[in-house]
Amino acid sequence: MPRIFTLLLLLCSYLGFSQTISLKGKITDSQDFPLESATIYLSSVKDSSVIDYTISGKTGLWEIKTKKITNPIFLKVSYVGLQNYKEQFQSLEQDRDFGTIKLADQSTELNEVVIQSEVPPIRIKKDTLEFNAASFKVRPDANVETLLKQLPGVDIDADGKITVNGKGVNQILVNGKPFFDSNGQIAIKNLPAEIIEKVQVSDTKTKKEELAGQKASGDNSSINLTIKKDKNKGFFGKVMGGYGTDDRYESNLIVNYFKNKMKLSLLAASNNINSSGFTFNEVFDSMGSGRNASGLLNTGSGKGITRTDLVGFNYADEWFKGFDSGLSYNYTGTNTENNNRTTSTNYLPVSEDEDNPGTAIDKSYTTQSVSKTENERYSNIFNSDFKYKIDSTSTLHFAPRFNVTNSRSNSESQRFSDRIADGKRMNESNSFSNSETNSNSFSNQFTYNKQFTSRKGRGISAEFGNSNTKNDDKSLNHSSTLKYRYPGTETIIETDDRNQTINTNSYSDSYNALIEYTEPITDSLELNLSTEYNFTRAVDDRNTYDYDETTGNYSTYNDALSNYLTSTTSTFSPRAGVRFDLGKLFVNAGAGTNVASFNNYASYMGQNYRLNKDYLLPLADMNLRYSFAKSKSMNFNYNYSVGFPQSSQILPVTDLSNPLNTTVGNPDLNPNKSHRLRAGYRNFNMASKSGFNLWLSSTFYESQVSQYTITDNSGKNTTTYKNISGTMSSSLSVNWNKTIKSDAHTYRLSLSGSTGYSVDKGFLNEQLYDSKSIRLSPSVNFTYEYGELLVINPSYTYTYNEYNYTNYRISSSSNYVHRLNLQTTSYWPKHVVLGNDFGYTYNSNIANGYKKDFYLWNTSIGYNFLNDDLLFKVKVYDVLNQNLGTSRTIGPTSIVDQENTVLKRYVMFSLTYKLEKFGGVKGNNAPRGRRFEMRRID
Repeated sequence: MPRIFTLLLLLCSYLGFSQTISLKGKITDSQDFPLESATIYLSSVKDSSVIDYTISGKTGLWEIKTKKITNPIFLKVSYVGLQNYKEQFQSLEQDRDFGTIKLADQSTELNEVVIQSEVPPIRIKKDTLEFNAASFKVRPDANVETLLKQLPGVDIDADGKITVNGKGVNQILVNGKPFFDSNGQIAIKNLPAEIIEKVQVSDTKTKKEELAGQKASGDNSSINLTIKKDKNKGFFGKVMGGYGTDDRYESNLIVNYFKNKMKLSLLAASNNINSSGFTFNEVFDSMGSGRNASGLLNTGSGKGITRTDLVGFNYADEWFKGFDSGLSYNYTGTNTENNNRTTSTNYLPVSEDEDNPGTAIDKSYTTQSVSKTENERYSNIFNSDFKYKIDSTSTLHFAPRFNVTNSRSNSESQRFSDRIADGKRMNESNSFSNSETNSNSFSNQFTYNKQFTSRKGRGISAEFGNSNTKNDDKSLNHSSTLKYRYPGTETIIETDDRNQTINTNSYSDSYNALIEYTEPITDSLELNLSTEYNFTRAVDDRNTYDYDETTGNYSTYNDALSNYLTSTTSTFSPRAGVRFDLGKLFVNAGAGTNVASFNNYASYMGQNYRLNKDYLLPLADMNLRYSFAKSKSMNFNYNYSVGFPQSSQILPVTDLSNPLNTTVGNPDLNPNKSHRLRAGYRNFNMASKSGFNLWLSSTFYESQVSQYTITDNSGKNTTTYKNISGTMSSSLSVNWNKTIKSDAHTYRLSLSGSTGYSVDKGFLNEQLYDSKSIRLSPSVNFTYEYGELLVINPSYTYTYNEYNYTNYRISSSSNYVHRLNLQTTSYWPKHVVLGNDFGYTYNSNIANGYKKDFYLWNTSIGYNFLNDDLLFKVKVYDVLNQNLGTSRTIGPTSIVDQENTVLKRYVMFSLTYKLEKFGGVKGNNAPRGRRFEMRRID
């Protein structure tokens, strides 16, 4: 395998340096001032198609390394606010230095001049990177995700995670508004690329930063998709239905109606093939484990076989001038059935044998368990988003959200534990349970911003938010547990039989209010003063009733398994901060004090417990960003945070609900205190179409709540909690990527690596244990595209995990996983779509009785009819019928191997019909051509 990827590197190097020429120069304005971020691009005289492009650096210098060009060509330069430059050449077959190209000022002789100009493929406007969608060629039926993959610096991994120049994308908008949800997965997988005019990338702002017009302080990116004007009036959509062997089925429907600022969308889906959301994949439709099969209104657990029904509605409009509205509703119903088999090895230090005092024993044990579960979940989610621009200086935003959920669960399980040292049985149990939970929640967030006209940058912001949740849970529990003890030569068996109902009512209410005043000191320095109040109250009321054989009802109240817990936290946090913006250097830092009141109450076994504590805690955070150039920057973030324990961890109330694990709180606990550091470097070279990104993240715990567990000879745990210092977790990730285009051939290579290191501590049988873990995961991903006919995408990931233990029966444990995948898509011959996904997974060191490796091969062939509006497909999932659901998890105190139910081989037949009509013109017949923009000069 390493030889293959070495060959890929050599191929990319050869293609990158053979038959190429270097074009370079310098861009200035009419006063000879160097222009950074001017767009320089080459386009064909024949059809205006973009051949290559780059962006000028901070000194105005630029370079394009491209193939030799033998046909007539334009060299074009574009910069916002200046006139475009264009020069024609009959050919470009040798290296050439164009010297200094001066861009003239826009003409302002008339009071108002309208200029029509061709839009460059890429443009930088202040803090926004803007791509002209028409400059990036994709298939006529491609979705937005396919378009994004063509953009320089944009990467979409196998899980659907999007990064732009190394920064993660956490928000995708359509014309500035969410499309069902802000993660945008429904938008990029279902909106056709042909309706997109621009793709705008900027730093993600908080709502307060957005309304105040401040620079973003975070390190995530936001993508905004703007719709073409001629595509912003009409309707489009798709409907798909499929049926296959073993009664497998799938169906999807999405219909969109756009009319200027009004957008209306309806979607629906139903399947029993583990597709947990909504997607129209051009090759595999909704097929589970297909391409980027994650994250669309995610509802599944990833284990078992899931049936999903989904209905969604999205509406956005401007009700009147300055008032933007957004409404969405989603209904999701899921049913998941799973059979699980688990082997877990739990390591304990040598300790005294309580059945035979004076002797030591190794209590490490292995647990074997099997279970069968069925879970149902039905949720109704209503989201709304309103923004009202009261006047030129004041804006109000509010976003109410409602959620009503019903969940049901049935499970039965059997398990037993044996001591490793001598093979003796420690415990065994079997259980049956079912439960039903009704959950209602309401949340809202108000944000108001007022900018004062007396001085630019002076303003005040106010926020108020609430979150209110109520859960009612009713469960039935049948269980029988046997615990074994071996004093001397005897064998004593203790039995714990339970037949009971448990009614749990829980409530959670939180409110926050913040007011912040911003005062500019200079043009580059501003001071902000804020105060915030937070109030949180959580109630947990559990009532347990045993079965009464006399009455035949669950009427005997069980005091030992019932309790009432409540916790209230209120904090008052004054803070002072500064924002320092010199263009290239941006610093946002603040410090303050957290005045906290932490009150807890419990009622248990006829006794009342109260625990009230007051704290005076520091607050500190800092964000630093230095931009060497528009696509080259360094970030540093620091945050000090404090978190309070749960009431069950801090109140001395015994929880006996688990026969093999009793917990009791510790009133001497202190809050969790942590320091989080994050640093990053990113650099995308537009000339070479290559990028390098590096990120480092570490969290150090000054104080952390950890478990203090004592395990007796039967394997029963008694757990309380203690504060521990010196734990930490850190990660390092690095990525290098490069794109090479040569005629109809496109090559993309991405080399990535990540590593993690963590230190965990705790107490087992009164001894402090120490566990250090290391994770290494290099990966390589290569994509080859031949025009619009063929895509080949091999990838490989290696993951290594190692734990080193102190005070354990063993000193270390490790495992590694190989994952090799090959995706191919062919659009030849005409009207035919052929796709294959082949994967191989190998998991070392998994327990005996679990298969270590398997192949997963999915294939699909489709044919387009009726002017490509109707698509017929035949798909086969798991062609070799080898799919497995095995995994190994190594933790600080245990190693867990498990196997879950997975989908096996099936064949699916499906039909997809495309609807599209814009402005009275059928979508596929709409006129095409070069895109121009109208710019107005006042």
